[in-house]
Amino acid sequence: MHFLYIMFSQKSNKYFTGETNNVPARLELHNSYKTIKAFTKAAYDWEVKLIFKCNSREEAVYLKRNIKSRRSRTFIEKVIIHPKILTDLLRERKINDY
Repeated sequence: MHFLYIMFSQKSNKYFTGETNNVPARLELHNSYKTIKAFTKAAYDWEVKLIFKCNSREEAVYLKRNIKSRRSRTFIEKVIIHPKILTDLLRERKINDY
């Protein structure tokens, strides 16, 4: 089982989208200073705003890349409010794969 997650930092006023099989451990890593070269090192107050369960890592990576490619804070905020958008993206992908 894999998850797509979206975090927000008040300090940096930014969102971060990632994927993992262990969200609590990943959040702890982002809030520590162990990620020296990472985008998330700019803050230590990351809060998880969305956890979306995926059937595979491939689905989680697809959604992460889709969200990041849009470069849109507005889209991220819509996804947080309406996670069904992610289900629709996966359904669309499956239709296009056939």
